[in-house]
Amino acid sequence: MTQLRVLVVSLDRLSRAGLAAELDQQPGLTVVGQVSGEEDSFLPADIYNPDVIVWDVSWETASASRNLGLLPENSPSVLVLAATQGQAGQARSAGAQTILSRDASPEALAAALNALSHGLQVTDPALSQGPDPTASAASSPLTPRENDVLRLLAEGLPNKGVASRLDVSEHTVKFHVNSIMGKLNAQNRTEAVTLATRLGLLPL
Repeated sequence: MTQLRVLVVSLDRLSRAGLAAELDQQPGLTVVGQVSGEEDSFLPADIYNPDVIVWDVSWETASASRNLGLLPENSPSVLVLAATQGQAGQARSAGAQTILSRDASPEALAAALNALSHGLQVTDPALSQGPDPTASAASSPLTPRENDVLRLLAEGLPNKGVASRLDVSEHTVKFHVNSIMGKLNAQNRTEAVTLATRLGLLPL
């Protein structure tokens, strides 16, 4: 079976690593590289020779959307991961062909990437409306699994402990932790727990 070559883009290193690990486990996909998405990071893009690009814009929406729009016309198709309608709207304006929620499962991402490689476009219905500049990452509810991870973070467990309790890989836990911090605009795990408590996402 022909492998679809995927380049992962995210300003956050852990987010890149977690996303790449998840995608690399999907049948038919092979991750050929990880870059930050900053203007100079695409200089060696021809070395990776990807078929499609997965770009998590949620870490720095403004610069990510700007740099997304700087991609040359002959660049591979881009699948954008966004946490809010506002992020999705900016990415859409910058030319993103496919937009999915950061909550999307690896299986859903793989299916969307395969569709994108065949010229089809997919957009998460929750992100299909126009940009909402007032929307914040915290206004997007966490998934049930992210809530599970968040509760265990609040107990002070490290990623390895969370992975053991939930019977998942540490890579999966890292992906969820980064998603939680992105939605809450938190800089670290402690701040994520604090903000989640203030927002009523965790019991006092």
